[in-house]
Amino acid sequence: MAQRLVLQRLLSLTPRTLPPQGALAPHAPLAPHVRAFGTSAGCRSTFNVQDGSDFQDRVVNNPKPVVVDFHAQWCGPCKILGPRLEKMVAKQEGKVLMAKVDIDDHTDLAIEYEVSAVPTVLAMKNGDVVDKFVGIKDEDQLEAFLKKLIGA
Repeated sequence: MAQRLVLQRLLSLTPRTLPPQGALAPHAPLAPHVRAFGTSAGCRSTFNVQDGSDFQDRVVNNPKPVVVDFHAQWCGPCKILGPRLEKMVAKQEGKVLMAKVDIDDHTDLAIEYEVSAVPTVLAMKNGDVVDKFVGIKDEDQLEAFLKKLIGA
């Protein structure tokens, strides 16, 4: 939600330009400097699910395999697994994506996918759950899980 507000605010800004050199009186204030930044959604392999329709669009309807990390802010093991899993997904160079679902914010999705403990990680391909695990895994196990998903 906060990301959307920031983006809306940035998009509402109009570029300010300075008049040609010499057109300003020596005592006239300059127009404020506007900074711009860009993000490339194409390069990101990990994203946070915003709501049920976002999950449908970006996970279920995605032609690429998607790893779904069901986690919670209060979950210690989730804080260990999350960054480890993100790192391993990034190593796959776009062959697989990772969706992060906070079960406290999206209880309906957790119930729908029968998440009874966190962290729970689902492997989804063409909208179907093809594999899953609960708990922490080391990097070798995560790599094997991802390779099985992408068929490498």
